Amino acid sequence: MYIPRYHQQNDQEAIAGLIEEYPLGAWVVAGPNGLIANHVPFYLERSKGELGTLIGHVSRANPVWRELEAGIASVVMFQGPQTYITPNWYPSKAEHGKVVPTWNYAVTHVHGIARAIEDREWLLAMLNQLTGASEANQPTPWRVNDAPPEYIDKLLRAIVGIEIPIDRLEGKLKVSRDEHMQDRLGTVAGLRKVSGDMAGAMATLVSNAIDEGTKV
Repeated sequence: MYIPRYHQQNDQEAIAGLIEEYPLGAWVVAGPNGLIANHVPFYLERSKGELGTLIGHVSRANPVWRELEAGIASVVMFQGPQTYITPNWYPSKAEHGKVVPTWNYAVTHVHGIARAIEDREWLLAMLNQLTGASEANQPTPWRVNDAPPEYIDKLLRAIVGIEIPIDRLEGKLKVSRDEHMQDRLGTVAGLRKVSGDMAGAMATLVSNAIDEGTKV
């Protein structure tokens, strides 16, 4: 991933935290017949490996797990807050007009070698971890053992686990740090007038970057 110095995300906690907050990953791996792309919700098992391990599953009917070859690298892309930035928010527009639109976003890329797992106990533990994390904010969290055992057994036979020990983590935080301070402040003000969670989340990221003194 191309990362200019003013868009570098060097906070490892923030990089990992983005995966946990936005766990649906775009997983790309090179197969025998070309690139294979799938969208998979992953759980970050932080304690397994130096950088952690991604675990998840795909349908047994999905051919990707049969096409994983030993030593073939994968990349999983996690998309955090993202939003369009209009130059109408920039005071510089009124001053000289030399401004253009852009797009702000936060992403984490995970690199590693994926392997398929069919072990029933591993699959069951993975489902418990994944659903536990996903259900954490529910008033009454659903648990795997809430469903009939025979039903869970049937579903376990219909999936294959995916495990990706993390070899490398990349983070990119494009939050207006390459703009003039007045335009960054204008971006925060503009985003806070836009409805939707994404705009609010991006306003916070841009504001935090200002507070951290990351003016380039």
